[in-house]
Amino acid sequence: MQTLKLTQIGNSVGVVLPKEILARLSLEKGDTIYLTDSPNGVRITTTNPEFEEQMKLARGIMKKRRDVLAELAK
Repeated sequence: MQTLKLTQIGNSVGVVLPKEILARLSLEKGDTIYLTDSPNGVRITTTNPEFEEQMKLARGIMKKRRDVLAELAK
């Protein structure tokens, strides 16, 4: 478990992530992270949850319509 403190950044409040956490998430200055609600609080992720849901639906369609996609690929 890691404890982080909130800090004043201009007119906002922010959290400074330690370099170990940044390395674990493969993040660098300027990268985007996403916060989503979870049953246990808030989840931080480097992948866009909306995009992941769209890709899940697309994979289902591609699997179902494999023959059509194979014909289009010719």
